[in-house]
Amino acid sequence: MRRSRAFIPTIKEAPSDATLASHKFLIRGGFINTQGAGLYNFMPLGKIVLEKIRAIVKEELDAAGCNEVQLSFVTPIGLWERSGRSETMGKEMLRIKDRHENEFVLSPTNEEAMVELVKNRVTSYKDLPINLYQINTKFRDEARPRYGLLRGREFLMKDGYSFHSSQEDMIREFDLMEATYKKIFTRLGLDFRVVAADSGAIGGEGSKEFHVLANSGEDTLVICEACDYGANIETIFDNEEVDALNEKSYEELKESKISKLCACGAELHFKKGIEVGHIFQLGTKYSSALEAHFSDENGRAKPFEMATFGIGVSRLIAAVIEQNHDENGCIWTKETAPYMVNILVSNVKDEAQSALAEELYERLKALHVEVMLDDTKERFGFKMKDAELIGFPYTIIIGKELQNGLVQIYDRKTKENSSINRDEIYEKIVELLK
Repeated sequence: MRRSRAFIPTIKEAPSDATLASHKFLIRGGFINTQGAGLYNFMPLGKIVLEKIRAIVKEELDAAGCNEVQLSFVTPIGLWERSGRSETMGKEMLRIKDRHENEFVLSPTNEEAMVELVKNRVTSYKDLPINLYQINTKFRDEARPRYGLLRGREFLMKDGYSFHSSQEDMIREFDLMEATYKKIFTRLGLDFRVVAADSGAIGGEGSKEFHVLANSGEDTLVICEACDYGANIETIFDNEEVDALNEKSYEELKESKISKLCACGAELHFKKGIEVGHIFQLGTKYSSALEAHFSDENGRAKPFEMATFGIGVSRLIAAVIEQNHDENGCIWTKETAPYMVNILVSNVKDEAQSALAEELYERLKALHVEVMLDDTKERFGFKMKDAELIGFPYTIIIGKELQNGLVQIYDRKTKENSSINRDEIYEKIVELLK
């Protein structure tokens, strides 16, 4: 993409309500813009990142044997009344009426709708297990939408639901999805932990959360650095203690000691985390309520054993930046960067600079490298600040040193600026991208 043709409206100042790095830099960098309280538009850069994350989620789920579907975003209220959740979800569930006064909800999650999809279509134990998922829009009418994409009202979510003939098989799938989620977050280049969690309004007997570790996270976790143990504090402290701990900053938590030790004998520590995934063992909570049954080996009707699995796809964009940024802007991981290489022409009126930039641009495009050519007439300092704000992993700077046969490669993560012979620049950047 040529910068002169790209729609990337970067700005100098962040909105006054933006307190977190991801909120500030995603808006300043032209990734998203505010449509209303807790509502965001994804501009071209943001859409590219969103689709990259979505593709990784889909690839790993499909490899694990899951089937993608897409449900209607609008759901009849009757399904929620039959499950008993029309009241328990409270005001987070946005209700609407059509011209005939029929009541619907904008889906905050889709357990009921997915059960209804499977009901009377999967009728025998021979057809089980099955795991269906979608990556679709959700809406939760948050009382205090804040922190940009981390707590918006409308968001993109992966929600999956599995159906089984036995509890044992449901737990097998639960374990498989835990392993699959670990693969997804590892591929995204994130430092994360899996922790024991409270099931909340979704219900069920057991659940686990996936948290990206970040000092700005809303959730407080207890983790062991010597083994894999981790838990949300909601599962091990009472409500008053939870409220007090959540009000503490990361620095304050670092000074707080936990009296008990991990089962492995090591000390436990508080960490802040951003919840990006949650998996639940539902049992027969929804299948029983909605009378969704299958015939077992003896021909008897039984409700499906179920599990459900969620990932905050749009939230992951913000989580990546909360974990990877500096004072100048975004530092994308290789799997999430909108463009891997930015070719910056210092003086577009210099024919030699422009000619080399065009040559590199075409060669990298032919190699299917995601490359941006900054061919604009802006000052070099402005272009460089934009490159750091947006967070291109590598910027090739073609400037005055070209007359000495040299160009520079700026590494966004390390901030190192290396001089390379112009004849070696293509091979060098290809090597860095491996």
